[in-house]
Amino acid sequence: MSFYVVMIRTVSILAIVGMIGAVALFALNASAGGRARLRERFAGGSVDLLRQAALVALVAMLGSLYLSNGVGFTPCVLCWYQRIAMYPLVVIAGVGALTRDANAWRYGLPLSVTGLLIALYHVALQYQPALDVVSCDASAPCTGRHVLVFGFISIPVLSGAAFALITALLLTVRTAARGEASDAIEASVED
Repeated sequence: MSFYVVMIRTVSILAIVGMIGAVALFALNASAGGRARLRERFAGGSVDLLRQAALVALVAMLGSLYLSNGVGFTPCVLCWYQRIAMYPLVVIAGVGALTRDANAWRYGLPLSVTGLLIALYHVALQYQPALDVVSCDASAPCTGRHVLVFGFISIPVLSGAAFALITALLLTVRTAARGEASDAIEASVED
């Protein structure tokens, strides 16, 4: 089995695990009880969540570079837009983790949500080419599928899974940071 096949299958499995993790974190962040559990679980752990978001973004960035520069796939217009949203997330989440700045979620969240929306549109476009409202190059059509693993995982699905997990992690950083801030306020009132 070639490196390419192993890499694609591995990241496809990671994408499925990432989607499950993202859905779980979104569900927990959506309810007051879930947020309380997240605050308890990640009290003081915002840095770990930022590290995880940086790692996901780094793997996505390196994967996209490998597919274009190593394998030779030409990125379409929507792939470029997703890259524009993903690459800075490596730096934002990484610097946030290194400097222990839980507020990094404020800078990363708009990029991850934008990238997620573009990826979702891109996936929809692959299934319904009639939805095409962007002018994609004929040599790199946005409806093309260079990869199809397990019958549904294409490159935009991989991208969408990464953006979903990063978004969920950044929302969890926000939840944990708000818990830490309210704990600090309560401690100062008690003093």
